Amino acid sequence: MILINCPYCGSRSGVEFTFERSVESIVPLEVSTQEAMARLYTRENPRGPSWELWRHAYGCRMWVKLRRDTATHEVLEAVAWGGEP
Repeated sequence: MILINCPYCGSRSGVEFTFERSVESIVPLEVSTQEAMARLYTRENPRGPSWELWRHAYGCRMWVKLRRDTATHEVLEAVAWGGEP
């Protein structure tokens, strides 16, 4: 079972959270169509630690940026997300 240390609520079960996307795939409004397509469809997906955007859906309903190892599913860090990648 994954435990996520929500910056707002403290340690919670991973089932309370929903995965949104990797931070690299967030597309700012000001980027070109080509850049948006690259971020969404041609980005690399390496194994290991990466930053992801999750939502505490069954808790405080806030967005949380997680650094998670995609190979082991270990949560390495959780920080409040303020809208910036």
